[in-house]
Amino acid sequence: MKKCIQCILLLMLTALLLSGCAMMTVEEMYLLPKHSDSYNNLQSAIDAAMTGLEYSAPLTGENQQNVQMADLDGDGEPEYLLFAKGTEEKPLRILVFRLVDESWQLMTTVASNGASFDLVEYVNMDGRPGMEIVVGRRLSDQVIRSVSVYTMEEQDMVQMISVNYTKLLTVDLDGNGLSEFMVLRPGPADAEHGVAELFAVKNHTMERYNEVAMSQPADKLKRIIVGRLDGGVPAVFAASTVDDTAIITDIFTLTDDMLVNVAASKESGTSVQTMRNFYVYADDIDNDGVVELPSLITMKPLEGKRSADRHHLIRWYAMTPDGGEVDKMYTFHNFVGGWYVTLDDAWAPRITVDTYGNQYTFHLWNDAYKEAQRLFTITALTGQNREEQAVENGGFVLLRTESTVYAATLEPAAQELGLTQERVIFSFRQIQQDWKTGET
Repeated sequence: MKKCIQCILLLMLTALLLSGCAMMTVEEMYLLPKHSDSYNNLQSAIDAAMTGLEYSAPLTGENQQNVQMADLDGDGEPEYLLFAKGTEEKPLRILVFRLVDESWQLMTTVASNGASFDLVEYVNMDGRPGMEIVVGRRLSDQVIRSVSVYTMEEQDMVQMISVNYTKLLTVDLDGNGLSEFMVLRPGPADAEHGVAELFAVKNHTMERYNEVAMSQPADKLKRIIVGRLDGGVPAVFAASTVDDTAIITDIFTLTDDMLVNVAASKESGTSVQTMRNFYVYADDIDNDGVVELPSLITMKPLEGKRSADRHHLIRWYAMTPDGGEVDKMYTFHNFVGGWYVTLDDAWAPRITVDTYGNQYTFHLWNDAYKEAQRLFTITALTGQNREEQAVENGGFVLLRTESTVYAATLEPAAQELGLTQERVIFSFRQIQQDWKTGET
């Protein structure tokens, strides 16, 4: 929406410029644009307030500008917030400017300890007009950080709470349209796991939900996303590493007004959802609005193949709020090649894959796992004649990129399963390397 508005404004400005060019002299056309009086007034107020300070923008998150806008008092007009750093005992400063009688004035300043601002978010936590500010600060080069929540009371910023964290996020877990914030931090000194805490505003007071144990220490966190469980219940999915060989996913949600980890095993006290491949995290693999978790299934290799060369099938499933599992999809991921294919639930568990160079041949074991038939082969072609090679011997193109043509050939046994060119093309996907597959 913001991009659309910007485009419309740009088109309007272009039209005005074109319509006015005939009446402008050459000198006027090359004059620098003049700032509005309001802008100049704000800049003067900022310059005066910045004496002895330097800009210090938040280092992470979506709001990383030195000067930001937010409606803190709910009057429909935004305030300007300037993030700076000085040399005083509390060096970090948030300077809040508001428009008074068509003149920008410094309304209040929030001073705090720390080496830098980590992140800032503007959310409504109490249901009243105006936004609260969630401000994370880096205290030093240590992992531990501090977050404070401020709300505006009679033109002054009042601190509602301040706690330490390793990772921080805002989320609406109870679905009431208001934000809570969650921190993941180290547990007690003698504990081998971190803890998750959720805070919400109730009756104009910041309240803390019950503390929930994580599966691993807080410094092992690799990735955190907010999504939904089966049935649409909001949840936080926090993936941590285990001995640098596996990934464990904790799933936090609210049940009967209690924070719970629905992925935890009651027997072991740790999460049971492990994934021994750093490329695969929980994700909405089928785009149905529910986050699925991955589980590895080791494929039975063809006769004569070394066990070390085994590939893995990925079973994707959703979690229910009570800890149950709902099967969603099977895939084979080629992480090196950057692609994956979706497979039919009815026969996917009997699939095995054989590789030769850049060729991946899919075989299907019979029910007794005694005999395997070739189904189809996927090949990545990069040579100058890749277009011609792709359609040789009955082959067809799956996908084209600037440097590669992905092609496939079907075997006679594929017809028995209803595999057609169209179906194989539809099942072939590229692995998207975006923030969803990256680390925190």
